[in-house]
Amino acid sequence: MQTIAKRGLNPSWIIVAAGISASLHVGKLPPAVPVLQQELGISLVQAGFLLSTVQVAGMALGLVVGLGADKWGLRRSMLVGLALIALSSMVGAAATGFAWLLALRVLEGMGFLLIAMPAPGLIRRSVQPSELGARMGWWGSYMPVGSAMGLLLGPWVLQATSWQTWWIALGGTSMLAFWAVLRMVPADSAHPLIATTSAHDGWRPRLALTLRSPGPWLVSLSFMLYSGQWMGVIGFLPTLYGQAGLSAKLAGVLTAAVAAANLLGNIASGKLQQRGWSPARCLQTGFVMMGLCALLAYVQIGGEALPLWLRFVAVFLFSATGGLIPATLFTTAMHLAPSSSTVSTTVGLMQQWSCVGQFAGPPLVAAVAVWMGGWQFTWVVTVSMCVLGWLLALGVTQCWTHATDKPALIKDSMQHNS
Repeated sequence: MQTIAKRGLNPSWIIVAAGISASLHVGKLPPAVPVLQQELGISLVQAGFLLSTVQVAGMALGLVVGLGADKWGLRRSMLVGLALIALSSMVGAAATGFAWLLALRVLEGMGFLLIAMPAPGLIRRSVQPSELGARMGWWGSYMPVGSAMGLLLGPWVLQATSWQTWWIALGGTSMLAFWAVLRMVPADSAHPLIATTSAHDGWRPRLALTLRSPGPWLVSLSFMLYSGQWMGVIGFLPTLYGQAGLSAKLAGVLTAAVAAANLLGNIASGKLQQRGWSPARCLQTGFVMMGLCALLAYVQIGGEALPLWLRFVAVFLFSATGGLIPATLFTTAMHLAPSSSTVSTTVGLMQQWSCVGQFAGPPLVAAVAVWMGGWQFTWVVTVSMCVLGWLLALGVTQCWTHATDKPALIKDSMQHNS
């Protein structure tokens, strides 16, 4: 690790890039749905299953994969995930029907989890403790950045070539990430303390310790409330812009810009924590701003919505300020994990509930829109989630204050960096 540091390249940046390469596979599908419907005869319902497969995999297997990552080794798990997601995408280019695509999409979902679960732990042992918050800010943006890139680049690639080329290109991107992690991220054996701890802790004690600790539940439920409303709003933006008369390409650009805005809040979270902001303050600020911006974006005055440009600014700020939340939660998970051998398990639980939010948020927003005959009461859903998130942040404060045994995690990080 010291050799890499001398060359000016910290492994944590490679890990963030690997996460973005994985999230590209989440964002690659929405632009391709019309083409897949036309060429493979996939129905809209089948397309919905393809879109939600990653979330279903996370809901079902997030905690299991987190446990496995702690046991198998963090770098090893990420390498397996990158290989799996790359090969599944490349083979998927030869798919001739829905069943084949769905099966490979399941494998991509598994690969995505194997990449996302160990990443925070890998970053923690790659940076100095004083840099952890800022680097977690970058990691917290891996999903919106990758998804935005997929939404932005997909329509252009699909128009110029084919969906098969799009699949192969993203598979190649993940193979490049595999090579970078293999060459530039130190092996698990370079961290004997973590390796020994993981090797001697069975999965049952680690699972029981994680599930009976309040900290992992607080960060997990907070992530669910964040991801549910973020996906519920961002997921329907192309539909809203289409109803406003905008072209599909312009709607895609605007949606990608809103998704990418999330990066601003993630980076700001790390900077603010370095300047002394507590995790609870970051979380509560993010939830309050998301609630206010959603209200501005969807409320109607005199039966009329606000001008489109103002609503775009509101959802842009909704995404940007909401970015304070995931970065803070990833950093908090490092601190509130009950032991150094349960970091990936805690992240797995958090990812599992995040997927629950992503899976349930859009249908909930859509159900309210259908029931009320329009989008004007979408803010009721988001504000309700923000209130609950604000209250959970109070519990995070108490756990953070009473986590007297967590300096061991920082000591581990310092020993691995010395």
